[in-house]
Amino acid sequence: MPVPERPAYHLYRWLWGSLDLLFPPLCGGCGRRGTHWCPDCQNQVEPIQPPFCDICCQPRNVSGLCFHCSIDRPHFSQLRSWGVYAGPVREAIQNLKYRRNISLGLVLAKPLIDLFFDLEWDVDMIIPVPLGVARLKERGYNQAVLIARPLALRIDVPCETQGLYRVRETRSQVGLSINQRRENVRNAFQATKEKVSKRRILIVDDVATSSATLGACASALLNAEADEVYCLTLARTGD
Repeated sequence: MPVPERPAYHLYRWLWGSLDLLFPPLCGGCGRRGTHWCPDCQNQVEPIQPPFCDICCQPRNVSGLCFHCSIDRPHFSQLRSWGVYAGPVREAIQNLKYRRNISLGLVLAKPLIDLFFDLEWDVDMIIPVPLGVARLKERGYNQAVLIARPLALRIDVPCETQGLYRVRETRSQVGLSINQRRENVRNAFQATKEKVSKRRILIVDDVATSSATLGACASALLNAEADEVYCLTLARTGD
């Protein structure tokens, strides 16, 4: 059941909304003036709906576990995603991630807020997937933080950006097979035990593909004695 909206969440929304007076918004999906997310783009969203893998949310023809989860179960309990990584959703994420439209963080968090309350997961901390030092320096911000922070304010749990970090740089996952993706991020993360021990953690990221990165993050958190790990992403692609 949704918790009442806290003043901090209202303030966060007001601060971003006030910027619209100075910088009129453009739709993240199509560029239409006057809104961050227009009705036409919303109507083009392909929601991730059952049947899908019970654990990783990979779309399937039947319920149950997908092949990969059945032979190599991820370290997280469940992953759920809002929409297919296509059309306006893909464009909005690209605008947030690569074109510095950071105001889209709040807009893209809203469907995750609704999805989270539908799931009724019991968590007490949100951790955004961290970027490597080089990538963070190049981009200037972590898009996962921009999505995770308003979600945390709305559900009234901490958004912990220091609880998980990369201990080595990894190559881009684009173009890699699922086994290559998992090897690429194996042992790439480490968690701060003092911050995550005995906590039920929700990992937040923009896109899930093979879920290899999310699995590596969950492994690090469990090694630091987190109680349980769930994952939530805005979009989902195929393997």
